[in-house]
Amino acid sequence: MASTTPPVTPSSARRARRVVLLVLDSCGCGGAADAAAYGDAGADTLGHTAAAVGGLSLPTLETLGLGRIAAIEGVAACAQPQAAFGRLQPRAAGKDTTTGHWELTGLVLEQPFRTFPTGFSRELIDAFVRATGRPVLGNKPASGTEIIEELGPQQLATGAWIVYTSADSVFQLAAHEELIPLAELYAACETARRLCDPLQVGRVIARPYVGTPGHFVRTYNRHDYGMPPPAPTVLEALTLAGVPVIGVGKIGDIFSGRGLSASWRTAGNRDGLAQTLTQLRALERGLIFVNLIDFDALYGHRRDAAGFAAALRELDAALPAIIAETGPEDLLLLTADHGNDPTFRGTDHTREQVPLLAYGPPAAAGRALGLRSTFADVAATVAEAFGVAAPAAGQSFWGELC
Repeated sequence: MASTTPPVTPSSARRARRVVLLVLDSCGCGGAADAAAYGDAGADTLGHTAAAVGGLSLPTLETLGLGRIAAIEGVAACAQPQAAFGRLQPRAAGKDTTTGHWELTGLVLEQPFRTFPTGFSRELIDAFVRATGRPVLGNKPASGTEIIEELGPQQLATGAWIVYTSADSVFQLAAHEELIPLAELYAACETARRLCDPLQVGRVIARPYVGTPGHFVRTYNRHDYGMPPPAPTVLEALTLAGVPVIGVGKIGDIFSGRGLSASWRTAGNRDGLAQTLTQLRALERGLIFVNLIDFDALYGHRRDAAGFAAALRELDAALPAIIAETGPEDLLLLTADHGNDPTFRGTDHTREQVPLLAYGPPAAAGRALGLRSTFADVAATVAEAFGVAAPAAGQSFWGELC
C-alpha cells in the first residue's frame, strides 16, 4: 500500500535540539489539485470558516504568517512574518486522519483504505456478535451524533452495540458508558480490530457517550485502534537513533505506538496544548508530535463553523506560551492532516492542501516555502533537523530555515 524505497541519509551539519509538530486536525486551506476527484471541489476549511463568522482575529497566527498562506477573512498578510510559510499538497490516496498523519511522517499510501458505503458485511457483523455476546444496531454510514440520538434509546433498552461507518475507512462502535463499561467497549474494539484487519479497515474507533434521550453527549474517552503502519516512518528512524519521540493526543493510536518513546492521551485541544507546553518544558532533546482533535471531531464533522472559529481563537491565544519556550535551536511546525470544511455539504473530511508554518531557526522568519508537493516534506525536514535517515518520500526544507 505504501512506498518503501531505501531511506536517504541527510548531510547538513546544523541540527535541531527539539521539534514540536502541531497537527491542527482538519485545518485545511483548500486548493488540492485533485479535490474534484474526491467530490470536494471548492472546499476551503480555514477560508470558509472565517467567512462564516464574519472574519477571524488570530493575531499570533497572523504574525507567524498564516495570512501569507491563504485568504482568510480578518487575518492580514503580515509583511514581515516571524515564521516561514507555505502549503502542503496531499499526495497519498485518501483524506482520512491516518493517511494524512502517515504522509506527514514519510509514509505515502498508494492505495486508499477500504470504505463501506452500505455498511459492513453480514459475515463481519455476525462474527463480531458471536465474539462479543451482544447484538448490533445500525451498521450503516452515519453522523456519530445523529446515530446515538437515533439508536441510543434502543441501545439502552436492548444492550446492543451501535455500529456505524462514514466516508472514511472506519468501524465505529458507540456505547453508553452507564450501560456498557469502558473496559468492555475497548475489549470489543480490539476484537473488531482483529476482524477488520483482513478487510483493510483504517481505524476501529470506540465512541462512548453519556446522557439521556434527546441529551446524549459523546465523551473524551474515545479510543482509536488503527492498522499499524505497513512500513517504517521517520518516528522509527528517530527512536532507533536515540532521539525521544513524545506523542500527544491520538498520535499513539494513529501509529499503533510504533516509533514512540512515550504517549500522552488528552481530553481535547485545551488539554493537548497544555500537555504540549508541559512536555516542551521537560524535554531536553527530541520530537513532540501533537494532534489537536477538536477542530475535526467537535466542529468539522458537525458542520459547526462558529465552534471551529472559537477553537482557532483558543489555539491562537495558547500559542504565545509555546513560542516563548521555543529557542533558536528548536523548530515549531504547524500544519494539518486534511480538511473538514464546516460549511461544505455532508459531514465528512474534505480533500485540501494544508498550511505550513515553521518557527524557530534564525533564517525561518519570512521565508516563503511555496507549495510543497507532499506532506512528506515534513518528515524529510524533521529527519534532517535531527541528522537521521529520512524516508525516501519528501524533500527537506531544513536548509532553508537555517
